[in-house]
Amino acid sequence: MGPGAAAKYGAVAVIVRSLTSALDDYPHTGNTNYGNNPKIPAAAISTIAANKLSELLKSKVAQPVQFYLKDNCQMLPDVLSYNVVGEIKGTENNNKYITIGGHLDSWDLAEGAHDDGTGVMQSAEVLRIFKALSYKPKNNIRAVFFMNEENGHKGGTKYAELAAQNHENHIAAIETDEGGFTPRGFSFDGVNPALVQKVNVQWKKLLEPYEVDHLIPGGSGTDIEPLKSQVPSVILIGFRPDSQRYFDIHHTPNDIFENVNKRELELGAASIASLVYLIDQHGLSL
Repeated sequence: MGPGAAAKYGAVAVIVRSLTSALDDYPHTGNTNYGNNPKIPAAAISTIAANKLSELLKSKVAQPVQFYLKDNCQMLPDVLSYNVVGEIKGTENNNKYITIGGHLDSWDLAEGAHDDGTGVMQSAEVLRIFKALSYKPKNNIRAVFFMNEENGHKGGTKYAELAAQNHENHIAAIETDEGGFTPRGFSFDGVNPALVQKVNVQWKKLLEPYEVDHLIPGGSGTDIEPLKSQVPSVILIGFRPDSQRYFDIHHTPNDIFENVNKRELELGAASIASLVYLIDQHGLSL
């Protein structure tokens, strides 16, 4: 929203220092919202480039610093795309669902391995784990690969619309969209604090040996958020991995397959599967 605010004061362009504490040459990109303000060019530069620019501006040079900015961004027309959905049918509750999801699309700077290839694979892995264990859930367990999270979350919006249209009773929806790093716990979105307290009393001791017992109030995820208005009974949950390295990679050319640690990815999937199992067996209510 910065470029829109700057435009009101006469700015002709905006340069943003990338949101990472790492010193590197990987500029970040992201969404720009101008509101009703003039649309001026906006670009992020790497932390090394930002330091260099800052030094030039501070130095006593004879000539003013000139900055050349060329921006090739454009908004293309919408095209038809799809969510991908798979599920294990429940043995008791035909119309109750526990959903786990990540999103298929990514910024085009790189492969989108952590944002959100890891979330997609963890969602699929939850189903694979249950199949491998021959676990027969009480409720329908659904993995959803959402489309268009990065540019308007239309996949999540459509999923919520269809859930309401089909009168699906969603018990819980879990989103994994914060990278495939070491799991730390889960956040519960907009719920009664007493429910979070109950979850901690009943389940914290079970998750503590694996250090995924950080169960807190907080956000969930962009893709599952539309369910809140369409299916009011749903509990929205965000998977919370360690966040220290996320913005070294997020929306940069560095977000590649080689920067995903297989062991961390597996631990995250197993953590989500564990929570899904507990919800399936015991529910989520006061």
